[in-house]
Amino acid sequence: MDAAARLLASDAAARLARRDPALWAADAAGAARVRERLGWTRLATDAARLLPELAALVDHARGLDVSDVVLLGMGGSSLAPLVLSRVLGTAPGAARLTVLDTTSPRSVRDALDRLDPRRALVIVSSKSGTTIEPLSLYAILRAWADEALGRREAGGRFVAITDPGSPLVSLARDEGFAMSLPAPPDVGGRFSALTVFGLAPAALIGADLPALLSRAEAMEKACAASGGPAAELAAFIGDALASGRDKLTIACSAEFAAFGLWAEQLLAESTGKGGAGVVPILAGPRGTPAGVASDAAAVLVRSTRDTAITAWTAALPPGTPVLDLALDSPLDLAAEFVRWEYATALVGHLMGIDPFDQPDVARAKSATEAILAGTLVAPATAAGDPASALRPVLAAVRPGDYLAVLAYLPDDDHLLAPLRDSLSAAGASLGVATCLEVGPRYLHSTGQLHKGGPDEGVFIVLTTRDATDVPVPGRGWGLRALFGAQADGDLATLASLGRRVARFDLQDADAENVAGFSRALTEAARTIRPSRS
Repeated sequence: MDAAARLLASDAAARLARRDPALWAADAAGAARVRERLGWTRLATDAARLLPELAALVDHARGLDVSDVVLLGMGGSSLAPLVLSRVLGTAPGAARLTVLDTTSPRSVRDALDRLDPRRALVIVSSKSGTTIEPLSLYAILRAWADEALGRREAGGRFVAITDPGSPLVSLARDEGFAMSLPAPPDVGGRFSALTVFGLAPAALIGADLPALLSRAEAMEKACAASGGPAAELAAFIGDALASGRDKLTIACSAEFAAFGLWAEQLLAESTGKGGAGVVPILAGPRGTPAGVASDAAAVLVRSTRDTAITAWTAALPPGTPVLDLALDSPLDLAAEFVRWEYATALVGHLMGIDPFDQPDVARAKSATEAILAGTLVAPATAAGDPASALRPVLAAVRPGDYLAVLAYLPDDDHLLAPLRDSLSAAGASLGVATCLEVGPRYLHSTGQLHKGGPDEGVFIVLTTRDATDVPVPGRGWGLRALFGAQADGDLATLASLGRRVARFDLQDADAENVAGFSRALTEAARTIRPSRS
């Protein structure tokens, strides 16, 4: 029975729409846990009640003459706003959005140098209210704003988004935030695009919220039907998995390129557990189709005006299954959030897993804390010149694997472009899928898949000895120590799980060093005869 027939036989789409936890849980305790995570299924339909609150937020920003909104968050708290801002852009007269979902000292220093605290509004976004990255960044930006404006006035330029009763609610009250916006506690972070986590930043950049929500609501209704858009996507992924294609290449038009970052987290964190998972691989028209692995299926997320991406598919390996999702407008992005959330939940049903937990994410968090405390030491950096040291790492690649570079570098397209190109070339040489993940963002995204998914990853943790630092007020360390501890913590965690992982350290986080490592990766891959076992 194919995946579509299985979904039809279990009436999965309709049961999902009415929040039936038995789709994923076989016992009462499991059903209770799942039931607490199903609030996302009617977000678009119920979102109109948020509009007055969001209008008040926009009025507050206008009253402060805000030109820039700075969002401090990780994973589900930041990826949807990042995608919305990159796809929709900033409306005339609205504020620009800067998403700080990194502990890279250079990235944070560059943002502080560029932004004016007298015209900024800062959103501290964390579902739990305890996430180390946004709280560390808050301490830095609060000191920055206090110095320029004074403590009381600065507080009016901070907004919290968090679950009711979280420690962040108390922090916002005690430190004089302008407001604290409650997020629904029954919606997990990666399913929260259409909650206040995504909609508040969207309102501040001038997005047409009624139009976005109208498209999303129509998709919610369509996805509740058997054979609807979500079931179609889920069945496509399910059939690919059943045929041994557990890599899903997500190829986006340039207009929608950022969407891949959000979809990647949703799929990887939801399905990558229990030794199984869908491995999302982000691609686009500028990538090399020949580098798409033979064990991959492909989904196109494209503008109806884009012809380049359909030509791109002609060069895919013969027999690659392709699903074409054509979008008429950037506003259709909201509908895609719904389609992919529903589809991911249905894929979890097909796989027999709970798509709403993330049991392995806490491992790297604990290791980071141990590194900072000095109670854990990460494995050593690979020795020797990069090309020589990379050969044994790449020689470990087997058919059906994927090669991932986990780069603790500034998230700068110009800086990272050589790495993307070299990975594409290495994948073509080795005959496997490849992906570039930027740390620490990926710890809240594909990090779950790396640890809990299939043992198919060969990981290169790429770090730097860049001396740039930003002190974190109230801590005995700065961002440089935190950034390094997150890399070391993930390296130690992957190694402890028996994953194939090695670390390489660059002298500096500059274009010359990154390009040099990229050339070494391409060269090393060319010398490896692909394994047949």
